Amino acid sequence: MYKNLRWKFLTILAVLVLFGGLGLYPSIASYFGVKSPAWLMAYQLRLGLDLKGGLQLILKVQTDDALKVEVENSAEQLKTALRDANITGTTVRADPAQVQFTVESVPTASEQQFRTIADNQFGQSYDRDARGGGTYVFTMRTNVAKIRREEAVTQAVQTLERRVNELGVAEPWVGPYGTAGDEIMVQLPGLKDPARAKAIMGKTAMLELKLVESGPVSDEKMLQTNGQVPAEMQIVRESSTNPSDPTPKFYLVKKTASINGNDVRNARATIDQYNLPAVSFTLSNEGAAKFGDVTAANIGKQLAIILDSQIVSAPVIQGVITRDGEITGQFTQQEAQDLALVLRSGALPATLTYLATQEVGPTLGADSIRAGLMASVMGLSFVTLFMLVYYRLSGLNAFISIVFNLIILLGFMAYLGAVLTLPGIAGFILTIGMGVDSNVLIFERIREELGTKKGIRQAVAAGFDRVFVTILDTHVASLIAAAFLFQFGTGPIRGFATTLVFGLISNVFTAVFVSRTLFELILSKKPAGATQLSI
Repeated sequence: MYKNLRWKFLTILAVLVLFGGLGLYPSIASYFGVKSPAWLMAYQLRLGLDLKGGLQLILKVQTDDALKVEVENSAEQLKTALRDANITGTTVRADPAQVQFTVESVPTASEQQFRTIADNQFGQSYDRDARGGGTYVFTMRTNVAKIRREEAVTQAVQTLERRVNELGVAEPWVGPYGTAGDEIMVQLPGLKDPARAKAIMGKTAMLELKLVESGPVSDEKMLQTNGQVPAEMQIVRESSTNPSDPTPKFYLVKKTASINGNDVRNARATIDQYNLPAVSFTLSNEGAAKFGDVTAANIGKQLAIILDSQIVSAPVIQGVITRDGEITGQFTQQEAQDLALVLRSGALPATLTYLATQEVGPTLGADSIRAGLMASVMGLSFVTLFMLVYYRLSGLNAFISIVFNLIILLGFMAYLGAVLTLPGIAGFILTIGMGVDSNVLIFERIREELGTKKGIRQAVAAGFDRVFVTILDTHVASLIAAAFLFQFGTGPIRGFATTLVFGLISNVFTAVFVSRTLFELILSKKPAGATQLSI
């Protein structure tokens, strides 16, 4: 028997048990409905959207919204700072479309003080341009605007991740998409309710609690003074009306929110005092302190609960409220649960628009799996038939090494959590071809060595030794190509590249180590001077 042949077989057996047993068994057991331990089932092969079915969305983040909010908040902050500094008579007007705000009528005696306040607050973010006559224009700097846009996309990705994770979807994926820098891809394999998922993901969920100055009234003009909305106030419409009174209602509320969604620590669907669906929320420590001060100073006044720029309810403050609050309205139980979900996950920094939607049914995914398996089996069968005809019994060696390669490949992907997609199945089939190619190189080299009248032992050893470098070179070149595909490709291309990489790695092991061990096993049973080999 060849030296070290025993440990070589033990190595092969260990690899098969590790990848084929522990790595591949959970996927097979799950496919046939066999129950297995939870820790083992965690390693089952993950299927992509095109094989499992589900929803894929391409969304665009309207980053202009984030800049608009930034400019409006900056204008409000400056108003507050000027009022605190007792600089009166000025007007601050935001112009989000131009990413700037204008300050007019700054008293001449207070200009130096005004510039100091403005520079302290906005010197790093805005360029200040003096227009004369106490007028100043603050324009957001280009680099700051770029950073704010990038932050909006990053925050949107994080918010969407939290939302889809709470939907209970297995193995969701959320990440940047494309080259524009403002697009996001969301993949939800196995999703059963696409309409609800789209509604939840696209909801801005901007929660604000603002004190009501007057209202409700049926005509918003009744809330204006001399045809204008009073300074530091805004008119907000009710989100829904009473079926018995379809006339829309309007409220005049303070422009600055007492608290907003950023102060919410938790939210959950509950039942209100009338046994109707509602949403209870819990504030952070800072939010609770602010809310306690506001409610203590405004007992008996209405507090508008505003969601996405519409009032859902306007209860009267009965006492001091600190940490816990409740949102009531005309909710269904499902709407209350969804609202609690989006409040827990945080508000989106900007509006999202859908660029593309792809729904894949589970039946179509199952058909893709069956077609992929059929193509793989047929490919392996034809390859095996060719190898048996052309290389005789040595073709069995090639068949065994290719089968081992496929088992290790699937187990490898299951262990590392890689996702198998339809293009990945194409890479899987390509792996069969690569395995055959490596075996052809080895077998042809062995034939050449036998043609020089060498013994079969020397011919086999020389064939493997001299082809190894060639196999290694071709696989390294393919790995480089696969790396570029993964780096610059989109989802389907990445799925193909992932399978290709794992297939290349496992193919080196099976074509060189497994195939050679099988030859050595056969030669160990032949006499020392044997010259015949079925190849």
